[in-house]
Amino acid sequence: MTQAPAAAPSEIARLCVEIDDVAPRVLRIIEVPIDARLDDLHFVLQIAIGWQNGHAFEFRAGPNVWGSADRDSPSELRPAQSATLADILAVDACFSYNYVLGEDWEHTVRLLERAAASPDTRYPNLVHAEGRCPPADIGGPTGYETYLRSIADPNSAHHADMIDFDTPDFDPHAADEARLRENLASLARYIGRKPVGRHPQLQRSAPGTTG
Repeated sequence: MTQAPAAAPSEIARLCVEIDDVAPRVLRIIEVPIDARLDDLHFVLQIAIGWQNGHAFEFRAGPNVWGSADRDSPSELRPAQSATLADILAVDACFSYNYVLGEDWEHTVRLLERAAASPDTRYPNLVHAEGRCPPADIGGPTGYETYLRSIADPNSAHHADMIDFDTPDFDPHAADEARLRENLASLARYIGRKPVGRHPQLQRSAPGTTG
């Protein structure tokens, strides 16, 4: 049975997402429905950045933590489907998105603008991309630094192993913006489809503080 398209959003958030402690920088500017559930937002960020959705994740805003539960999850973690982007932004306009928790791929997400949705745009929407997504299992920012140094130096003891870790022509500066935009657009039909399983009242931090 064919699913009906998700309802068009009335308000969107333009977000700047950057992987922390990585050079050259990996940055994405995206537009997403303000009422997107956090498990949906996770998928949006995975696709927009170029990750492969193979590990646990969490969002942090003030004292609040939402994410995918596993045996190492903090006790205060709430399921990602229990809140929306609007709930996070009510706590803080700058929050954290962490992926592959043992490898410390941390991202800073900043709200750039809230605006009425355009009837001519499908959301989520990729506005801008800088930098190629690192290989997910390379060992976090420190491992990525070693990887880039090794593939650039044919005399490195790790050169051959690192070349085989990803494509031989890996360019950290090159973001395939057209492909990322196309992949993200294909997600638009699913966002906003699922109801939010509400959690008890959020703890709100003082305005201007970050998680």
